Amino acid sequence: MPIEVTNLSKVFGPVPVLRGIDETFADGEISVLLGASGCGKTTTLRCIAGLERPDAGTIAIGGRTVYRDVPPVFVPVERRRIAMVFQSYAIWPHMTVFQNVSLPLRAAGADRRTIAQKVGEALDLVDLSDLAARSATKLSGGQQQRVALARCIVSGSPVILMDEPLSNLDANLRIAMRAEIRNLQRRLGQMILFVTHDQEEAMSIADTIYLLRDGAVVQKGSPRDFYENPQTRYAAEFLGRANIIERFARADGAAGPQIRLGDLALPSPPDLPEGASLCIRPEKWRAGPPDTAGTLAGRIVETRYVGDRLEFVADTPVGRLSVVEMSDVERRPGDRVGLNVAPRDVKWVR
Repeated sequence: MPIEVTNLSKVFGPVPVLRGIDETFADGEISVLLGASGCGKTTTLRCIAGLERPDAGTIAIGGRTVYRDVPPVFVPVERRRIAMVFQSYAIWPHMTVFQNVSLPLRAAGADRRTIAQKVGEALDLVDLSDLAARSATKLSGGQQQRVALARCIVSGSPVILMDEPLSNLDANLRIAMRAEIRNLQRRLGQMILFVTHDQEEAMSIADTIYLLRDGAVVQKGSPRDFYENPQTRYAAEFLGRANIIERFARADGAAGPQIRLGDLALPSPPDLPEGASLCIRPEKWRAGPPDTAGTLAGRIVETRYVGDRLEFVADTPVGRLSVVEMSDVERRPGDRVGLNVAPRDVKWVR
């Protein structure tokens, strides 16, 4: 079921936390609310869940209005047909895995046969069948996360809300759980609205990313489009790394307007706005021999070998730039390079 929010606003004291959000989160997808702490992403999720009451706007889940300011509508959380995974997992420590997962069914008055069947199916899906009788206190973080997911599955809710569910896991387990959540969503076809501040997590799990800043969505799109085509400097720097270049010259070339970075000439859009900056991702640079005609001259000041790739920082006439290339290339501080980039990989942001 899709979730539609219209003019969603929320104020805590004198501070506006949500500023008129208008978005539709699509059915059958993982939609990720991404942003720094305090941007409004968790408040948005809690308003949709019914854990917070907005000050204005409308929320509809599957076409059914669950909140409206005028005339007033407020459907309580237990009647919104949602399931939620919290950062702390909300696992009952005195219960077994089976008992934790069965809670939504028992609350709904399901009979024992139905409970046994549905809980068994859910535990199979999250690979916890062998641990059904284990106490929740004897589970690892990843296993507790799976219990929380299984509980969402048995609830039958078409919408799952996840509030930073992986932040308490170690790095390797976070990566594994991202894949599990994505694969599970593909199998079940449920709508997941996922909150995170982790850009890599958002990129790896989302169908659509919604970047929030100061209570408003500043950009949305698929992970690839988001990364390749940032619309603002904030978006470029928040999602991935970016070289933001403000020192460049404008010139007229035989083929039309150009921008120049040292000796490197690149085509310029004819309607380039004043105050715009260049955005070039580190991996888009191509480093070649120094003194190559038509390249941006650089001198390496720092290198980092990180296994599958080599990262270096170079001093250039337009400032210090970060460059990423395959690790089979050997670079050392003091080496000179000539930098080039394809015109399609130069983006403009403000």
